Amino acid sequence: MIPDSLRRILTFTGLLLTPAVALASVSPENPLEVARFVEDAQGLDRLHSVLVAVEGEPVLAEVLRGPALDEPVNIKSLSKTVMAALVGVAVRKGVFEGPDQPIAEVVSVPSGADERVGQITVGHLLSMQAGLQRTSGQHYGPWVNSSNWVDHALTRPFVDEPGGDMLYSTGSYHILSAALTETTGQSTLALARSWLGEPLNITIPSWPTDPQGIYFGGNDMRLSPMALLAIGELYRNDGRHGEMQVLPQGWVSTSWKPRGMSRYTDDRYGYGWFVTELGGYDAYYGRGYGGQMLYVVPELAVTAVMTSDPAPPSVPSFTQELDALMERHILPAVEKRLGN
Repeated sequence: MIPDSLRRILTFTGLLLTPAVALASVSPENPLEVARFVEDAQGLDRLHSVLVAVEGEPVLAEVLRGPALDEPVNIKSLSKTVMAALVGVAVRKGVFEGPDQPIAEVVSVPSGADERVGQITVGHLLSMQAGLQRTSGQHYGPWVNSSNWVDHALTRPFVDEPGGDMLYSTGSYHILSAALTETTGQSTLALARSWLGEPLNITIPSWPTDPQGIYFGGNDMRLSPMALLAIGELYRNDGRHGEMQVLPQGWVSTSWKPRGMSRYTDDRYGYGWFVTELGGYDAYYGRGYGGQMLYVVPELAVTAVMTSDPAPPSVPSFTQELDALMERHILPAVEKRLGN
């Protein structure tokens, strides 16, 4: 569902009726003057849409190609950011004790697992510091073709100690999805709709499951750019949506605390969020394959969403080009708008 404030703006511009049109500003009341932005953005032929809000008010809505802003798209590994939010709600509700809780207390560990699995905590999975061999990269195919994704992920050999280096592994987030289902007796989809969809007034469609029916943790969720904007705003507002405390107090700062480091970008990683600097400002972002991006820049009160073609192939440098759009166009325009 489209928030009323955004519906008014998008209806004014005609974006709801003609989703392929590219607009330099959202409305005369909320202009974001971004010289040459459309030209540069259109030059990125994978880029589908850009949606920017300042202090919660949408100021830029660009649909360059592809689906409309209220249409769910595959957000790929940006799903990890959403899953981390669900874990935060689970902590607030007492389903999980907190990041330091051993995962063996919330999910069934197969008999063939290394005894060191008992040292892995919920937080280790969120920061991808479990120490287990990755289930991403060259190991992804064998993992998703296994008969039991959870058992496969938990019985990988240890290549580091729990709490060691960041080892990017979608399996870590799938274990969290299984833990949510096992501890609550509800599917991760049902929890996502109840814990995030209802309070944020966003639509969360179904997404793929593993052979046991566990919803894929950390990949292939489907959310619209406007739903992603609502999740970004939830984090920008320290876990609050209006008068409702959706995430536990302190969860955002805990999630944005740097822990491991990406071997590919050198950006730090917290709980579902990368930590970096854009245009001289501290910035936090979730990332999905092919250029599915959710940015929060607290000092400028900016939340930005970019969606792109999720189909392979995609080069890692494309994310850097999206970062460059933020640094070269969007953040300077916001600075000008705020009088900085």
